[in-house]
Amino acid sequence: MTAALNPAASSPVPGAPSSLAAPRQRAREPLYVIKVGSASLDAGSGILDEIAVLSRAGRRVLVVIGGGSAIARQYGMESRTMAFHTLANGDVVRTATADDIGVLVRAYQGQVLPPIQNALQQLDLRAFAAPAYSLGLVEASRNRPIKVMRDGKTLVVREHLVGTPSRCRTELLLHLLEHNDVVCLTAPVAEEGVNGGILNTDADMLAAFLATALKADHIRFVTSTPGILRQVDDLSSQLADIFPGEPLPFVQGRMKQKMRAANHVLEHGIADVAIVGPHSVAKPAGSTRVWPLMPPDPALKLLTQTVSINSVSMDETEAVEWLVSHCLSLGIAAWRDDAGNFVASKGEGADHLLLLGHIDTVPGPWQPLLNAEGHLSARGVVDAKGCLVNFIEALIAADVPPHGRLTVVGAVEEEVSSSKGAFHVRDTLVADAVVIGEPSRADTLTLGYYGLLKIRLLAAVPHAHSAGKGVVSAPDLMVETVARLRTHADEFDPEGISALISTKSWSDPARQYAEGILNFRVSPQADLKGLLAAVEAAGSTEVRCEILRATPGYSTPRTCNLARCFTRAFAATSTPPRFVVKKGTSDMNTLATRWTGVDMVAYGPGDSALDHTDHEFLTVTEYKQARHILDLAINNWFASRVK
Repeated sequence: MTAALNPAASSPVPGAPSSLAAPRQRAREPLYVIKVGSASLDAGSGILDEIAVLSRAGRRVLVVIGGGSAIARQYGMESRTMAFHTLANGDVVRTATADDIGVLVRAYQGQVLPPIQNALQQLDLRAFAAPAYSLGLVEASRNRPIKVMRDGKTLVVREHLVGTPSRCRTELLLHLLEHNDVVCLTAPVAEEGVNGGILNTDADMLAAFLATALKADHIRFVTSTPGILRQVDDLSSQLADIFPGEPLPFVQGRMKQKMRAANHVLEHGIADVAIVGPHSVAKPAGSTRVWPLMPPDPALKLLTQTVSINSVSMDETEAVEWLVSHCLSLGIAAWRDDAGNFVASKGEGADHLLLLGHIDTVPGPWQPLLNAEGHLSARGVVDAKGCLVNFIEALIAADVPPHGRLTVVGAVEEEVSSSKGAFHVRDTLVADAVVIGEPSRADTLTLGYYGLLKIRLLAAVPHAHSAGKGVVSAPDLMVETVARLRTHADEFDPEGISALISTKSWSDPARQYAEGILNFRVSPQADLKGLLAAVEAAGSTEVRCEILRATPGYSTPRTCNLARCFTRAFAATSTPPRFVVKKGTSDMNTLATRWTGVDMVAYGPGDSALDHTDHEFLTVTEYKQARHILDLAINNWFASRVK
């Protein structure tokens, strides 16, 4: 839970170059693995333009290109015949002899890769495109001989140069992704343990293997149909969702292989898997999501799906777009706003109640599972997708009166200092009351939050021998300044809390430097202006005090109308309520920097002590309880607005 107000920084240390500060880490760029068949390239669908958009949006993109149509053309050009075999289960497979491998290489190097490289170059993208055996990027172990059916008899095909990817040069691939806008790989792959050996491999499985090896955030299998169809000839029979254990008798042919690849990804901990098309990844006519977990209870279906889509800060688009699609399918007005927030709304009246949650999470293991007690556990299930999904389901079910309007926002970038989504809401929306979606347990209403003052201290002094009398080192100066600031904090905010969260020191030929990051959790009653002035005054020619964040604390009276609406909801459900002011910071603080006279509280299921841990979980009982209380509070608020 973070929010930020960005004040001007104080003056730098004279003579200290700006580069002397420790380099700031750039946010990890999300990785997409996209499997594209050569038929999609032949269709002129603009798939490479869509990939270019992803790249320009700061995504790392690894494209695995299939070669079905190009290989068929190559065989025709060389007057060769492809050999197909029928397995005992009825599947038809293509095997590869040494001659076949040569045809495959010529097809990829002559027909597939050059047009892709040219097209990406025309899109002004730096691209690395090569067969996966190049530089030993991907190795495979040779598959066993296979049993095939021919004229009603079982035969064993031993000359079978087909393999299953087994390892890759992970560091080299990550290096290529870092230094190129797009990386494109095709079959064949190198044979493990055989110098110069080359094996064919299935492109879907190659994409799945690379996604797991590189810990991709999203994988998309682009096909010629709108996802998986229940009936092959009926495009309207698209299957939106597949959960583990569901029978899929209608999945045949190449789609079987895509499902094998999707399941391989899920078994290795990558959760966001979709089969999309036709021939489009950005605006498919349809898609099939392959989910990693069957919902433990029907009431948790939407939440289970939502936590299955990775949405670490700065990578929220997939989750937002999926929720928008979900709401639109139910006839609810929903969209992605200019900041990237999820927005859904019902009603057009003057009395506007805003339910503001956030859709981003901190990094960490995010594939959902059931913990030892059988409860839903996943990154963000508590902080704060449980709250957001509760809001969305309350909106879907709400009977908004003619005088009312109910809006749900899933803000982006709440868990990082930008708070981009909340600032956009603050500057573009108007509401009469706000419920912030943050976990507090179903029986607790949060009336306010402490603010956050974050200061970067940089001390710099000329080199001097540490044994010299009266010598003050850069770390000495930094520590002394921290002590003075803590004294000022006690004066301006007796209820505040401070922590020196990081320190470091280094030198160049002329000077010694010391850096520290000092956090103050400032109470709603703090004299923040006085404290900011003290920070500015603490700077000197040798010490720079840079204000990184200055978010004031904020609290709402327990007697405000919105809080009373929740109090009546607690009473109606025989829930003894608790009222708290939390020492963390939320989007409530961001709104409060500009909104005045607006009732704001925070509410949502889940134990906030589990925030940002690998053990977040939510019980169905608490989720349902929080939803019931929220429904009642919403109804109470609209009723209270009737003149």
